[in-house]
Amino acid sequence: MTASSSTKLRVTVWNEFRHERHSKEVQKHYPEGIHKTIAGFLGEAGLEVRTATLDEPEHGLTQEVLDSTDVLTWWGHMAHGDVSDEIVERVYKRVLDGMGLIVLHSGHFSKIFRKLMGTTCDLKWRESGDRERLWVVAPGHPITEGLGDYFEIEEEEMYGEHFDIPAPETLVFISWFTGGEVFRSGACYTRGRGKIFYFRPGHETLPTYHNKDVQRVIVNGVHWAAPTPGLPRVFGNTPALEGSK
Repeated sequence: MTASSSTKLRVTVWNEFRHERHSKEVQKHYPEGIHKTIAGFLGEAGLEVRTATLDEPEHGLTQEVLDSTDVLTWWGHMAHGDVSDEIVERVYKRVLDGMGLIVLHSGHFSKIFRKLMGTTCDLKWRESGDRERLWVVAPGHPITEGLGDYFEIEEEEMYGEHFDIPAPETLVFISWFTGGEVFRSGACYTRGRGKIFYFRPGHETLPTYHNKDVQRVIVNGVHWAAPTPGLPRVFGNTPALEGSK
């Protein structure tokens, strides 16, 4: 079933769910896990949402789950290496076939994002309580709907350039931090038939996913990344359209 034949977009929210089980500082903001917070505001936006976490069988990402997912959101940090290569390949194929992917914050180092980008996806970082100002540099883009020229997060982890990613097809946000750094914080790509949006904010010890502007961006990103209905792609040996003379 495609998104066009369903009454609601079907979103799977994936999270390591490791920090929240071991850190009281993280539990303070996300007592049921980051995935539950994200799933909550996506559900309130009218989307059909389920969650999946690293320590579930097959990381919660069975073929059946992925085949019935229009958009997958991904948050990971401390356990990127624990994600099975088999599951990464399964997600990769679904993206190429048209499933949308929203990669959040430290998911830049996830196996799936690095595989799709083909680069290290490395960057500079600092935890020092910087204020972050996210400037909209693609006004009119669907992901920016409902935002002004910029929005701010009072305290966030700093990510700084150089960010080792391919040049985005569309750059939606550039962040400025009070330490002086800038960062490409909202980057859009296509791979095969799938659309990918990387969105920077979301440090686990801070209440970023309770910020209404951050929530708005993620909801907009899900709608933007939703599969576009169309015929399956055809490859391989193909007969001529026209008869031989």
